[in-house]
Amino acid sequence: MDRNIEEVARALTTRGPPGVLEYLNDGVPHRYTAVYRQSGAILHNTLLHDKQRKRRPEFLALVPYDQSYCQYVVRDGSFRTDDSTADTRLQGHPLQGLVVSYHSVPIRDGAGKFWGTLCHLDMKSLSLSELEFQLLQGAAELLHGPLVEM
Repeated sequence: MDRNIEEVARALTTRGPPGVLEYLNDGVPHRYTAVYRQSGAILHNTLLHDKQRKRRPEFLALVPYDQSYCQYVVRDGSFRTDDSTADTRLQGHPLQGLVVSYHSVPIRDGAGKFWGTLCHLDMKSLSLSELEFQLLQGAAELLHGPLVEM
């Protein structure tokens, strides 16, 4: 089956936002696909798909904005690192080496205002294909309304 935005939309219609995260995660090697919502100075993990279907690690539940990689998504419009341990942009960052692979795009509300992020992440070095990154971007455009309704 070809992976495309129509399949993302179908997953949203049939299984809701959790189905979208599962669909996105099925196409990547990353353990986690997640949605974070910004509330003041804190990012709340509002949705998480774990390939291993285990309980969410505590350190992923709430992340201070200024200690997150999400701040770079806001600043740059997206953020990708295959290996944070070797990424000089993250020198001295508190998550460097803990969250090793991180690929993320913004979720915006109907007015275009930053709402949160949609990301693939892992504790080991992993790359993300351009196709999968484009699917992540397309999914973020579809998700805001349904996430608010959850």
